[in-house]
Amino acid sequence: MAFFDFLKKKEPEYDATNIRVTDLNKNFLFDYDLSTWIVKSVYEYDWGDDCFTKEFKIENENETSFLHIDEDDELSITISKKVRLTTIGEDLPGYIVDNQTPPSKISFNGIDYILEEECPGYFNDLDNSKEQWTELISWDYIDKSGKNVLNIEQWGEKEFDASHGQIIEEFEISNIYPHKQS
Repeated sequence: MAFFDFLKKKEPEYDATNIRVTDLNKNFLFDYDLSTWIVKSVYEYDWGDDCFTKEFKIENENETSFLHIDEDDELSITISKKVRLTTIGEDLPGYIVDNQTPPSKISFNGIDYILEEECPGYFNDLDNSKEQWTELISWDYIDKSGKNVLNIEQWGEKEFDASHGQIIEEFEISNIYPHKQS
């Protein structure tokens, strides 16, 4: 590296004439569901066997959501919101700790969900200056329509997170562009 190479402007890692949802990064703006959203944080998951997914904490004027991108066999996009685990099931944390797995069926907000996948993996917040991977187990549920999803994550022995949302299509996200913070 030459002495003044650090002064050169870093080239973006995307085609500026064709920015896709897979190109999202921190401070990018995009439109979804009649609202403009900004990417506030970027997270990476390592599921083993060279399988990585990304998740983006996104905000609009009124709410915070999470956009999850999986490019494994085909592009899969979900948008979800955090919920308290006890709103899914009052004794759900105890059930998971006692049985070391969640139930195979869960009803939430009048929708029945079936356990689709259990994934042990690692999580990294890309905002950290150094890589700091944290171990977790994630359970993904889906309803019979194939559109509604429910996710439960276990961090450590008794710490849990939950979220629910929908599977969306790439075309539902539009007008993607990087935004410089002022």
